[in-house]
Amino acid sequence: MVRIVVDAMGSDNYPVPDVEGAVQAAREYGVEIILVGDESIILPVLEKQDTKGLKISVVNAPEMLSMEDKGEKLVLKARSKDAKNSMAVGIDLVKSRGADAFVTAGNTGAGMVTALFRLGRIRGVDRPALAPIFPTATGTCVVLDIGANPDCKPENLFQFGILGSIYAEKVRGVKNPKVGLISNGEEEGKGNELVKGATPLFKASKLNYFGNVEGKEVIGGKVDVAVTDGFTGNVMLKSSEAVAKLITDRIREIIKNGSVATKIGGLLVKPALGAIKKLLDPSEQGAAPLLGINGLVFIGHGRSDAFAIKNAIRVAKHAVDVNVLDAMKSAIEESLKNSA
Repeated sequence: MVRIVVDAMGSDNYPVPDVEGAVQAAREYGVEIILVGDESIILPVLEKQDTKGLKISVVNAPEMLSMEDKGEKLVLKARSKDAKNSMAVGIDLVKSRGADAFVTAGNTGAGMVTALFRLGRIRGVDRPALAPIFPTATGTCVVLDIGANPDCKPENLFQFGILGSIYAEKVRGVKNPKVGLISNGEEEGKGNELVKGATPLFKASKLNYFGNVEGKEVIGGKVDVAVTDGFTGNVMLKSSEAVAKLITDRIREIIKNGSVATKIGGLLVKPALGAIKKLLDPSEQGAAPLLGINGLVFIGHGRSDAFAIKNAIRVAKHAVDVNVLDAMKSAIEESLKNSA
C-alpha cells in the first residue's frame, strides 16, 4: 500500500481541508495516510471524519513553518536535525522510507528549502524545479520552473528539460514528449542569453526537442514540456490564472446582470461553462511536483480545499506507482555519462 505523508498544517485554513482531503483520498485511492502536525489541533478534526477501515495515523509535529520564515531563519529551521515543524517531520518520513511521498499546501519556499536540505538533490541535478500542469488546446503541458529558481544558468534549463520529459512520460502518459524552450520568438536565435545558451544543450541531447516556443504555442499544445527560469515561469503561471479567473468571473457577471434571454442562455451553456471551469481549476491537479529532489515532494496552493488536497494525493500516488523518481535518476545519470 502506498504511504503518503500529508502536512496537516499546510493550507491557509489548516487543518480542516488538509485532514478532510486526506480522508477522502484514503477512501477513494486506497492509500495509507500519515498526517503530520500539531496533534492537539488535528485529532479533533479527524475524529469528526468517517475513518472506518482506513489506514490513517497522526505524527505529532508541534511547530510549523510560516510565510514569516525567510532567509537565515528558514534555513536554520529547514536543516536542523531536531526540527519539529510539520514539513521537516513529514519529509524526514520520506527520507527514512517511512512514507513514499510528501504532500503540502504550505509555503512554497519553505517546502523547497526543507526538501532540499533534508532529502538532497538527485545526483547530477544542480537545482530542483517546481513543475505544475498547464491546460492546453490539445491536453496538458508540464511547465518548469515556475518559482523555485528565479535566476538560472543554461545547464539548469537543460536539467529541467530532462526532469520534465520523464515526468510527462511516466506520470502524464505522454510517449516521447516534445520539449520546448519558452522564448519571445519561435525562431532559433531569438530569446535572451539564457535561452540562447541552453539551445545547444537541448539540440545535442536525446530529448525530443521542439525548439523555441512562445506562450501561445504552450497554450496551443505545441509541446508537452515547456522549460524556463523560475521568474518567467512564475509570471506566466500567475498571469494565466488571473486571465482564466477574469474570463469566468466576467461571463458569470454578464449572465447574472443580463436580460431574461441572457439568463436563459446562461442556463443552456451552464454544462459547457462547468467543463471550462474544471479545465482551468488548479484544484484538479492539486499540487505540483518538486522535481530534482531525491524524494517525492508535492506542493499545492495555500488556498487548497479538501478537493485539491485529495487530488494532490492522487497525483503523488500515481508518481509512486510509476516509479518516476528512479526514472529521473536514470535519465540524469545517462546525461552525465554522455557529457563526460
